[in-house]
Amino acid sequence: MDVEIIGFVAALLTTSAFVPQVVKVWKSKSSKGVSVSMYLVLLLGVFLWGVYGYLIDSMSIMIANTVTGLLQLMILILILMNKNKD
Repeated sequence: MDVEIIGFVAALLTTSAFVPQVVKVWKSKSSKGVSVSMYLVLLLGVFLWGVYGYLIDSMSIMIANTVTGLLQLMILILILMNKNKD
């Protein structure tokens, strides 16, 4: 079995975990209770994981962290857009 398959399954599971948060903030137009600092630190970590994936030439790590980073950016943008509404 190719080791990258395990990476892709793990990537799918961990990345998809952010989708419900994006949907909730998007639909409710409220980010009350969402920690900006947590998402900023996590975004930095995801960026570094992406760099690591590039350096070791792991497609699963690069794809997962790119998608996760985009989801986290969406949440941060929604927080900023809804800042005055909360």
